Amino acid sequence: MPRSAASTLVSPVPRAAERDRRRTSASSVLRSVLEHGPVARSTVARLTGLSPASVTEHCARLAGLGLIRESPAPRRSRGVGRPHVPVELDDARFVVGGVHVAVPYTTVALLDLRGRVLARRELKHERTDPGRVLARAAEGLAALFAEASGRRPLGVGVAVGGWVDRETGTVVEHELLGWREVPVRELLAARTGLPVEVDGHARALVNGERLFGRARGSRSVLHLFVGNVVDAAFATHDEVHHGPRSAAGAIAHLPVPGGTEPCPCGRTGCLQVELGERTLCRRARAAGVTDSANPMHVVAAAAGGDAVARRLLVERARATGRAAALLLDVLNPETVVVTEVGVIHFEECLDALREAAGNSRSAAVLPTSFPDSVLAVAGGSVLLDALFRDPLGASPEGI
Repeated sequence: MPRSAASTLVSPVPRAAERDRRRTSASSVLRSVLEHGPVARSTVARLTGLSPASVTEHCARLAGLGLIRESPAPRRSRGVGRPHVPVELDDARFVVGGVHVAVPYTTVALLDLRGRVLARRELKHERTDPGRVLARAAEGLAALFAEASGRRPLGVGVAVGGWVDRETGTVVEHELLGWREVPVRELLAARTGLPVEVDGHARALVNGERLFGRARGSRSVLHLFVGNVVDAAFATHDEVHHGPRSAAGAIAHLPVPGGTEPCPCGRTGCLQVELGERTLCRRARAAGVTDSANPMHVVAAAAGGDAVARRLLVERARATGRAAALLLDVLNPETVVVTEVGVIHFEECLDALREAAGNSRSAAVLPTSFPDSVLAVAGGSVLLDALFRDPLGASPEGI
């Protein structure tokens, strides 16, 4: 190659590295404003380790995108000198859509940038074929967006149980819904005209806990979701483990010692059939607690003083604790968050869970931070995680 030609070639590696650096820095600034705002830029520089000039540049860019704003009340340092004008998250300009697809119904919701649920609706499944479920979700979101008082939608996050490939936005397999290789991102983006992010609901909730919940600042977090679907997610520092094609966290068929429930896989005592809400409700019906397939009816009976309902919930929480103990042995997280109806509503269930998980362990074992809105938060957190991870790439500029 002639020397003159070689001298004109520029390696793409430094340019890519610079983009990654700017994305990471912008993310650190936005996260610091979320966690500490209203906060002075000098404090953001100290928290992130970035130079004051870099923080000022990123704050200007984020403000230009409408993600942060200057606080209306300047502060003086000990009452002297020039006032600092702190910055804070601009949580009044945008909304994100959240979709959580459960077995009996879909939850659609609107969230602000702090992960707070502004509106939500439950859409009971008439049938579970993916085209119909996603069409109704898009219709439900459109109705909520129309009522959003002029706030601009940034995009839609979708959380689904089962095996979900986040990179392609595909539900690879959801046994209970009968879904296989469903291109959720493609289908919902076509119906809404908005960017769509898709992930498994346990990973969605571990991100929600890290951004907006009690697990914020934890160095490692295990989330265990126990509903009709039973699955888990694990995050260290700022990274959720996905594994090849996002297959991590599939614990439905882990064997439960002493389990007696037959599983469709042909074995007995798999975790999902032992702990799933279908089993809880079947046992409650057999015991005369309720004739419903809704686990909240078991919760209501227990709250009303039904001792059998309370016993069923405590037993389920204890079994969930034993499952958590297995995962604790392998992962040794700093924080464990459990989403399970008994643990959410009754201290007795939380105590049983903690005892079975092992009182001597150093992990903090906590119920979900979103007891009244966990499914809505799951959906919205998928999009919000993408926004806070890459505010420049996922910014409103391109919407």
